[in-house]
Amino acid sequence: MRIVFMGTPEYAVQSLAALVEAGHDVVGVITQPDRPKGRGGKVQAPPAKLYAQAQGIPVYQPRRIREDGVDDLRALQPDLCVTAAFGQILSQEILDIPRLGTLNVHASLLPRYRGSAPINWCLIHGEKVTGVTIMMTDRGIDTGDMLMQRELAILPGETAGELTVRLGALGAQLLVEAISALQAGTLTATPQDEARMSYHPMLRKEMGAVDWTLPAETIVNLMRGLNPWPAAYTDSSQGRLKLLSGSAEMGRSAPPGTVLEADGKAGLLVAAGQGAVRVHTLQAQGGKAMAARDYLRGHPMPQGEMLFTKESQGGQA
Repeated sequence: MRIVFMGTPEYAVQSLAALVEAGHDVVGVITQPDRPKGRGGKVQAPPAKLYAQAQGIPVYQPRRIREDGVDDLRALQPDLCVTAAFGQILSQEILDIPRLGTLNVHASLLPRYRGSAPINWCLIHGEKVTGVTIMMTDRGIDTGDMLMQRELAILPGETAGELTVRLGALGAQLLVEAISALQAGTLTATPQDEARMSYHPMLRKEMGAVDWTLPAETIVNLMRGLNPWPAAYTDSSQGRLKLLSGSAEMGRSAPPGTVLEADGKAGLLVAAGQGAVRVHTLQAQGGKAMAARDYLRGHPMPQGEMLFTKESQGGQA
């Protein structure tokens, strides 16, 4: 069976590697174009491209697959296409090319958390359990029939970056199982229950603006869900601070945004609308991520200072 894989980040590489290691005939990898990344704006190849090149698999990088990738895909004559965090919407023309259709490795328990950032949103909303769904791709956004699904418990304090790695591994395992079932003729499709559907938008940088009037647990969930990108942030007298990890503490009351503790031993504790947020890890502008205690040893912050955000909170869908 000739398989064409479409994916871009490390999450996708886990599924691609699983296909290769299982001995499947991956005849091509379609991924996003190389793009500038980081502070220096150096052009970097997507992880899926690097893995494919190392395996000797032909790589295609259409700007828009619906416009300049159709002929290449058709020439590969795929029996099956597999997508995992590809980052482009497939047209019906594309979907009609593979003989057996297109499978997608989606990182949520569909029909909940449709969209491009399911891992982030489930953490922002404080979910305790998530999972992976192998589904048939159709023209809708994550609306196709479900083929296999498996749950995964979210660990306390787990960030989006950490959860992505675990879900990627689970998705890779489930994908191989689904293709084996497809080859055996035992794979069954289940329509999604639209009454249980939820859809959440793409992430935007301004979503990270912390609203200190919210409950501490809500703020901590935002920090977890936006780590590593775009990161929750607040403004202080020392400039903007990214808040990368923390925990909620109850029993402390002060105007939201008030710095309750700030020293090299106690660390940083900030009042919220309910309770307070203990910031464990932060990053100053132009600096590197570090423990809040270490940052405060070199950047004293007065108790009673008010933290704030210049932008209004957005994106809580």
